[in-house]
Amino acid sequence: MPTYDYRCDANGRVVEVNHRMSETISTWGELCERAQMPCGDTPASSPVTRMATGGNLISSNALGSGAAPAPACGTGGCCPTGVCGLD
Repeated sequence: MPTYDYRCDANGRVVEVNHRMSETISTWGELCERAQMPCGDTPASSPVTRMATGGNLISSNALGSGAAPAPACGTGGCCPTGVCGLD
């Protein structure tokens, strides 16, 4: 399951939780339940906002999918700078 960061404006806290992409968390109470933590002094009805965070990239080889390796970049199969990682 993907990991998401949520921010509560009522208390300024950011909490990281895992849930399905189809699920939605909209209140502090829902977030605390998912994170298995107490709500504390913050009302459970306080709204939370999912933060935009970078995704984690995993190569197909790491997943063991058996997919063919990515093709070489457009510089002729070798990156002179080594930046793209496809040399």
